[in-house]
Amino acid sequence: MRAPLLLFAALSCALTATTNWTPPKTPWGDPDLEGTWTSDDQFGVPFERPEKFGTRKTLTEQELAERAKEDQLLETSIEAGERPNAGFWARQKGVDAAAVPANWVEFARRASRQTSLVVDPPDGRIPPLTDAAKALAAAAGARRGQSPGSWLDLTMYDRCITRGVAGSIFPVIYGNGTQFIQTKGLVAIRYEMIHETRLVPMDGRPHLPANLRSYMGDPIGHWEGNTLVVETTNFIGGHVGLGGNGNGVPYSDDLKLVERFTRTSDKTIQYEVTITDPKTYTAPWTVAFPITREPGYQIFEYACHEGNYAMHNRLSAARAEERKAAANAAEGK
Repeated sequence: MRAPLLLFAALSCALTATTNWTPPKTPWGDPDLEGTWTSDDQFGVPFERPEKFGTRKTLTEQELAERAKEDQLLETSIEAGERPNAGFWARQKGVDAAAVPANWVEFARRASRQTSLVVDPPDGRIPPLTDAAKALAAAAGARRGQSPGSWLDLTMYDRCITRGVAGSIFPVIYGNGTQFIQTKGLVAIRYEMIHETRLVPMDGRPHLPANLRSYMGDPIGHWEGNTLVVETTNFIGGHVGLGGNGNGVPYSDDLKLVERFTRTSDKTIQYEVTITDPKTYTAPWTVAFPITREPGYQIFEYACHEGNYAMHNRLSAARAEERKAAANAAEGK
C-alpha cells in the first residue's frame, strides 16, 4: 500500500530544494545522485501543452485541485483493482479500452503543477516536423491499424529491444524507475523497463567515431556545479521516437540529447533534456520534470522477452486472418 496522495500539495513542479538543505556528496566529492527514482508523479501530465494554457507553464490553484482530485480517484480505483473512467482509461478507445488491468498502472502520489512536460518552446508544443519527417509520419499513419506482416512491422518496444533514452525516462503507465550508481569517473543509469543501462564516462573523453553507433547512443558526462550534464550522440536513427516508450516519429542519426540531472532535495532530482535533430524537427525542444525517490520503490526483474506473448499473438492472429481471407476468396465469399 503506497502513501496516500497529497490532494493539495503545496509543491512547485520541480519540488524545489528544502531551505538549508545541502546536496550530498560521494566519498570522492561528486554530487550524489545514487538511488532509485521514479517519474510516476508526472503520469497524466500532457506531453504537449493544451492550447488553452498558452505559454502558462503551471496550473492555477483551482486547476491543481482538479488534477489532484482525479489523481485521488485513480489511486483509489487502482488500489481496488477497478478501471475508473478517468485518466489513462478515459483516453483508450476500441479494442484498447480495457486492455490493461488497473493494478498494472501507476499513479501520481503528488499532483504535478506542470501544464505540460514540454517546457520549450514557450508554448509547450513540439516544433514542426521537417518535410522528411512528415513523410515518415504519414507512412506510419497509413500503416496504423493494419495487421503486421512480420515482427519488423512492430515497434522496438513491442519487440523488447529498446525504448531509447528519452522513452525510458518519460512517464508511462508503469515501470517508471531510474537507478543511478556512481563510481569515480563513471555514472551508470539503469532503467526499469527493458533494463537498459547507460555507462556515462566522466573523464572528459571525446565521443566515439561517427561509425560506432547504438540505440542508446554514446553518452559523455560532466558536472556543472551540482548538475550532472550528459551529452549523447551516435544514435542509430530510423527506429525509435522521442515519446513515451520510444513512440512517435523515428528520430534520425543526427539526434543529439543534452540531459541535466540536478538534485534539488533529499527526495527529488530535476530532470531536463534538450532534443536537437535537424533532420526530424525544425528547431530544438526541451522536456523537464522532477523524478522522486519513494519509500519502498524497487526495480524488479523485467522479463520482457519471456513474457512477450503479445508479439507472438499479434503475428499468429494476423496469419490466421490471412488464411481466413484466402479461404473466403476461394469460396467466392
